[in-house]
Amino acid sequence: MNRYRNVDIIRFMRPVRRVLTAVALLCAVNAVAETAQTDSCGHGDKIIHHIGMDVRGAYVAPARGAVKRTYLGSPERDGAMSGHLKYSFSYSDATRTGRLYPGAYQGVGVGATTFFADNLTGMPVTAYLFQGAPIVRLARNLTFDYEWNFGASFGWKRYNEDNNPMNVIVGSPVNAYINLGFLLNYRLNSKWNLTAGIDMTHYSNGNTALPNPGVNTLGGRVGVTYTLNADRKMCALADNMEIEPVKPHLSYDLVVYGAVRKKVADLNGPEELPGHFGIAGLNFAPMYNFNRFLRAGVSLDVQYDESSDIRSYWIEGTYGDEAKFYRPPFFHQVSWGLSARGELVMPIFSINAGMGYNLFGNTDAKNFYQVLALKIHLARSFFLHVGYQLNSFKNPNNLMIGVGYRFHDRR
Repeated sequence: MNRYRNVDIIRFMRPVRRVLTAVALLCAVNAVAETAQTDSCGHGDKIIHHIGMDVRGAYVAPARGAVKRTYLGSPERDGAMSGHLKYSFSYSDATRTGRLYPGAYQGVGVGATTFFADNLTGMPVTAYLFQGAPIVRLARNLTFDYEWNFGASFGWKRYNEDNNPMNVIVGSPVNAYINLGFLLNYRLNSKWNLTAGIDMTHYSNGNTALPNPGVNTLGGRVGVTYTLNADRKMCALADNMEIEPVKPHLSYDLVVYGAVRKKVADLNGPEELPGHFGIAGLNFAPMYNFNRFLRAGVSLDVQYDESSDIRSYWIEGTYGDEAKFYRPPFFHQVSWGLSARGELVMPIFSINAGMGYNLFGNTDAKNFYQVLALKIHLARSFFLHVGYQLNSFKNPNNLMIGVGYRFHDRR
């Protein structure tokens, strides 16, 4: 019957058939890929690249009344909105890292934030490292993930007694940025993923400038991620729990760090002291490695704080920028504490958190302190250490910028 068809129709149908055949082949390939994705977390590529965008809306939580004072108590200003562009990469299970930490990703991001009071706070731009991973797979195309961001935010309009007196939350144009989110990650197709969840953010300068009550936000986020060079597999950390290459063992972390800080002292009334004070510290932590994800232990924390108990050495009659002090004995400004530490271990990065108490030191240094630190592994045993120390869960102490070395690491 085909031989009786019009030659023009035949000529027309040939490219149409080719297109339909190509579409059918693409659909078949996609179906095979979808089946493979469901059945396996495997990949041919060793490194998988992703581009993502997300939008975040948040409520700005009061920080001891400072936020309320900055925003003049206006409820319509107790909010924030930000947009983010991110690049990340992950390891496929063609690599050892991909098999041990399925679905984990890490990368760099930038974002811009408005607090709807730009004349007071500015519109800071944030640059950060981030890492996340699917914790558990809830359904065929759905996982429950976590993600942290750690970086710096630039472009704040800082407090100025003359030009910006209402902004009592930000004392510096650059502030640290810390964010933690929990997300539902849904695979729309072999390339696109949709995410939605909640997150918490903290901005602070680590007491390097005053005022510094910090800015805290709580909100929600939605985003999309596009996988560039391979299908994103719906894998989760729980998928490979039976794989455990790390035998339990003790390792020992030695960290040295430094920083500067500002200080407020009572010189016949609270007063910001001129200049900056030096910080130097050492942590030595025996850590028990339970598995490939977790290590925990106790840390000996020794810290010298040039501002510690400085009020006791004040030269009376000197105030403001002319305030003067006798130099305290060196060991009078050294504190010795013990803290319980726990650490989440992932590719490239580890997150260390701890709580402790200074057992020895002057009365100003004896307090209950908390530590949160990011370890960036540059080699098997050598890492950068970027941390932040609080006391009583609310009072900023100082930054902890340094390096560390791990002894007896059997991972």
